[in-house]
Amino acid sequence: MTEIVLGVGGSVAAYRAADLARELMRRGFGVTAVLTESAARFVTPLLFESLTGRPVLVGAYEEPERGRMAHIDLARRADLIVVAPITASGLAKLAHGVADDMLTTIALATRAPLLLAPAMNPDMWAAEPTRANVATPLARGAELVGPVGGLVACGEEGTGKLASIEEIVAAVEAAAFRSAALAGKRV
Repeated sequence: MTEIVLGVGGSVAAYRAADLARELMRRGFGVTAVLTESAARFVTPLLFESLTGRPVLVGAYEEPERGRMAHIDLARRADLIVVAPITASGLAKLAHGVADDMLTTIALATRAPLLLAPAMNPDMWAAEPTRANVATPLARGAELVGPVGGLVACGEEGTGKLASIEEIVAAVEAAAFRSAALAGKRV
C-alpha cells in the first residue's frame, strides 16, 4: 500500500482535506494526517483520526510511540507527502528549511516526493515573496496542484482557491505511480 502523509495547513480550506483523506483511502492509499497548530483551529485531529483510523500529529514533540521520533518515522515511511492546503506561511517555511512543527520537520527529513496544494487570498498568492517561496520547492522537485480561480473564503475572486479534490487526487495518483513505477529496478 502506498503511504501518504497528508499535511493540513491553517487555511479555511482545511475542511476540504477531510474529503481528500477519505477519497485517497477509498482509492487504496494509506493516509496519516499531520495538522499544523493553525489547521487544528479550523479542523480537529479527532476528525482525521476518525476518518483514517490512525493517530494524528500536531505538535513538533508529539510522540505516539515512546522512544520513537515520529517525524523521522513518518518521513521514512511516507511514499508521498501531500500538503493540502498549504498556506503562504507553509510555503515560506518549506522554501527556507524552517522546521518548527511536526509537518515541517517531516517535510525536511523526508526523501519522498512532495505535492503542494496552495490555498490563500489571491493577493497573497500573487505577492512576490510567495512567488519566490513557491519557486524554491519546485526547483527542488516538489510538484504543485493549483491554486485555481474562483471565490475564496474572504469573499474575493481570483486565483488562490484550493484545487478540487479530483485534481489533487489525480496529481497524487500520478506522483505515486511515477515514484513506484521504477522501484526495485536497475537502469
